[in-house]
Amino acid sequence: MDSESSLRGHGTAKQTGSMALGLSALGVVFGDIGTSPLYVLRTVFMLDGRAVPLNREDITGVISCIVWVLVLIVTIKYVCFVLRADNDGEGGILALATRVRRSLTPGRISVLVALLGVFGAALFFGDSVITPAISVLSAVEGLEVAFPSMERFVVPVALVILTVLFIAQRNGTAKMGRVFGPIMLTWFLLLAFMGLPHVLRHPDILIALSPTETISFIVRHPGTTFIALGAIVLSVTGAEALYADIAHFGRRPIQGTWLAVVLPSLVLNYLGQGALLIEKPNALDNPFFMLVPASLTVPLVIMATLATLIASQAVISGAYSIARQASNLGYLPHMKVRHTSATESGQIYLPAVNMLLFVSVASIVLIFQDSERLSAAYGLAVTTDFLLTTTLLLMLTRVGWRWPGWATAFAATILLAIEVPLLAANITKIATGGWLPLSIATFMLVIMTTWRRGESLVTEARLENEGALKDFLAGLSASPARRIPGTAIYPHSMITTTPLALKKNTAVNHTLHDHVVIVSIKTLPTPHVPRKERVVQDELSTPIRGVKHLTVRYGFMDERDLTETIRYGQRTLGLSSWKLDKAFFMLSHIHILEGSQRSMWRWRKKIFIGLSRASVSPSWVNKLPKDRTVELSTRVLL
Repeated sequence: MDSESSLRGHGTAKQTGSMALGLSALGVVFGDIGTSPLYVLRTVFMLDGRAVPLNREDITGVISCIVWVLVLIVTIKYVCFVLRADNDGEGGILALATRVRRSLTPGRISVLVALLGVFGAALFFGDSVITPAISVLSAVEGLEVAFPSMERFVVPVALVILTVLFIAQRNGTAKMGRVFGPIMLTWFLLLAFMGLPHVLRHPDILIALSPTETISFIVRHPGTTFIALGAIVLSVTGAEALYADIAHFGRRPIQGTWLAVVLPSLVLNYLGQGALLIEKPNALDNPFFMLVPASLTVPLVIMATLATLIASQAVISGAYSIARQASNLGYLPHMKVRHTSATESGQIYLPAVNMLLFVSVASIVLIFQDSERLSAAYGLAVTTDFLLTTTLLLMLTRVGWRWPGWATAFAATILLAIEVPLLAANITKIATGGWLPLSIATFMLVIMTTWRRGESLVTEARLENEGALKDFLAGLSASPARRIPGTAIYPHSMITTTPLALKKNTAVNHTLHDHVVIVSIKTLPTPHVPRKERVVQDELSTPIRGVKHLTVRYGFMDERDLTETIRYGQRTLGLSSWKLDKAFFMLSHIHILEGSQRSMWRWRKKIFIGLSRASVSPSWVNKLPKDRTVELSTRVLL
């Protein structure tokens, strides 16, 4: 009886925890897609000088397209399949690319997959800049409905709101999720209740739920449909954040919250806006805010502003996760990472990324000034990212999940039939704003590939200078150095070569500590390595006493604490002779200078050298004690 009661209690606690995570996910993950009703329908019918006719049939057709894009792209593709393609709990397009590469043999296809992942990450950074700008602007613009004279205050108010949002990031998504969750729950209920009265007044709008209405609209107006798709895609912006933020909250809370709360609320609101436009075509000026009486406009603007702040949070959190993955996979320099939760390792804050995002978002608000102009820039990054994710997902179904060929082909037919036209419709908007996400993505792609190439060149130079470890130890045995008391630990990135700090120390000081521990640190293409599997003792065939070699393995999402990792390894491997609390950590510091070699274009060399100087020190990354860390510098010419 007691055990049954205990099991029931455990189940209840687990359910409560899942509901709490779902509420937090509502506050962080779904903000972007949840604020799309603010501007989608108005943008569709305003495109290209109102090219989409504003009549009953076409309003119903547009609403039907929006509903089925939500069902097919978000519900079927992301919620049912992409969220299952996590890389040991981590999400985002880089994690997906890494997951696919694990199932491939090294070669050109594997390199292509890596490039797709990097380009997708670059596009996501573009989305992370545009989303806060368009979301907050669209909410503040609601003030113009009640007070037309407020137009000149829209941009200043938006900038103040965005400043507060980015300052609040240091508190972490867990704390913000607890605050944002109830607000977004209220928002989604509000969306539903705003649309419901109009649906009840015009129940014929419910025909938009039928896929035949979507097909009928496409058949009637193929050209108009193509134009409309350029704005319809705005209804699913934020879908990629569901996947990028999976590490923060887990798959099941995100899936459950989407199906139970978010999707029904969005559909009801879009149906309500459609019914309103059928009844009052002049409501097109701002159909969202005109769903409610004029007396409720100001409270709705306040609520919408809160919701758009939260919408911005979804992509900001995703940008942190993607940036850390890129850094640990070698596509960006090391940055300071602050963990904001004691229980969820995925909840992080990157000060450098936060500052860059804030400056970029504020600049875009000042350049574009209103959400309608910015909407042209929004769709291209989103649709390209969708297509890249679909490509990687289809590859995973074959090489990872071992789907039969016909199943992958069927999935490809359905998804590409939707996403290719969405992308094509947005390519036509490059001149009117689509250049912005492409410019941001290109800039980030150059940065990431330059860092990767530069690191590769530095590694080649290091290997040449380091030489084989066995040869160095043999030479040291033939010409012994004076031994001094204590323990020296030499962190190193290679397994078979000699740490430059060790070579320099013995060459300059002609001394060797009684205990020398060479620690090769490896980042594996998996998010996490269990603590007990991180430290491996390697065999060294050397007559020199007291020299040990360890390999420490981390996942690309693991937090690094080298002292604690070695201490744990001491206990498990029985290496108690080292006094770790008094040991010195000897780091090899590479000072990179521009040389005459034609290894990279000169401008790329300058970018890489600048990034390397701004990079966080390995001592900070590995949490080494400042008072017992020594850096020995070596110059490398590029």
